[in-house]
Amino acid sequence: MTTPSPDLRGLPPVDALAAQVEAPRSLAVAAARAVLAERRAELLAGASDAVDLAERARAWARDVTRPSLRRVINATGVIVHTNLGRAPLAEAAIDAVTQAARGYSNLELDLGSGARGSRHAHVEGLLRELTGAEAAIVVNNGAGAALLAAAALAGPGREVVVSRGQLVEIGGGFRVPDVIAQAGARLVEVGTTNRTRLADYERAITADTGAVLRVHQSNFRQLGFVEDVPVEALCQLGVAVIDDVGSGALQEVGDEPTVQRSVRAGAALVCFSGDKLLGGPQAGLLVGGAEAVEAAKRHPLARALRIDKLSLAALEATLRLHRDAPEEIPVLAMLHASRETLAARAERLAVAVGGEIVAGVARVGGGALPLLELPGPVVALPDASLAAALRSGNPPVLARVEDDRLVLDPRTLTDDEVDLVAAAVARASTYPG
Repeated sequence: MTTPSPDLRGLPPVDALAAQVEAPRSLAVAAARAVLAERRAELLAGASDAVDLAERARAWARDVTRPSLRRVINATGVIVHTNLGRAPLAEAAIDAVTQAARGYSNLELDLGSGARGSRHAHVEGLLRELTGAEAAIVVNNGAGAALLAAAALAGPGREVVVSRGQLVEIGGGFRVPDVIAQAGARLVEVGTTNRTRLADYERAITADTGAVLRVHQSNFRQLGFVEDVPVEALCQLGVAVIDDVGSGALQEVGDEPTVQRSVRAGAALVCFSGDKLLGGPQAGLLVGGAEAVEAAKRHPLARALRIDKLSLAALEATLRLHRDAPEEIPVLAMLHASRETLAARAERLAVAVGGEIVAGVARVGGGALPLLELPGPVVALPDASLAAALRSGNPPVLARVEDDRLVLDPRTLTDDEVDLVAAAVARASTYPG
């Protein structure tokens, strides 16, 4: 028996459907054509449901004109969320980016002399002040900082000594052995996966050794029968030490190593990210001895990896806040939020969405402090399927799902965002908003 062909004659003409879309004619016609093609495919596949083609076309036009990269509200409880852009910027940093973007700037101009200046000058003094280092250079990301450090101090052809327990891979397939190879250096492994002693380094150092690289285990921890060598001891070996401390902690947070400790120990270069615990834009920072920093500045990779003016403006403002008002940096405010602040925010949110306040645990995220738990109240809703609808909203809201419930964590929300989340839940569900 032959299946009857669907009747496509009921579909409206392109012009008739486009006339129902309030948009420039070219966009309206494109929306009409796309929606009609989609509906033809549905009918040919056997669909028989009734649909509002005009609303589909209007939605298509709205979606296609909406920016791809846009603001997302983070209700996951993961503070440095890599998928959501890591650290949110402080208001002072946002203002600095706006000013730098509005027109020209003195990015590489010494206003006093009128001669060409260095973009690093805008943050080098602040970094020296905050870390105690002799000098500093900034590049466009943390991986770039590690690559430049290895290339400047050990490449090409010289050796970089690394503990086997620190030959790690972090997000995006970034592997320490690959970085050393790209720097043109030769990797020398010492110790074992779980135990490396000072004597292992001493036996490996030769006239060809360019540097000892120490890599913080940012996104995992080894427990049990383990041993490693502190940076202070490594710096007594008589060779340059590159210490990749990862998250850029300038104050004590859990067991995360601080930048200042490595500088005091005498590391030639200390590498860290700008958009993790530092709370700034994506950037790779190198601080340390004047000679090592100068070698990094002179290396050809420094230009290939250089930071752009907008990130530099945000970084300068963030570093000023670390010096003058660290409580205004969102990442630090979330980390140190008081029970009273979280409880008040959770109560407002629960009342607004009709949810239940329960105990929860937030995380730092972003490859920092993987074992640290941040307890606090969260708001739970019984319908976990709301997660997809919230992601599709405007603005999108990201929550987490636990035990088949939707969980909204107030730690990663501002007070102003509570109302936005409540409105988003009301649109996405039948719960009272």
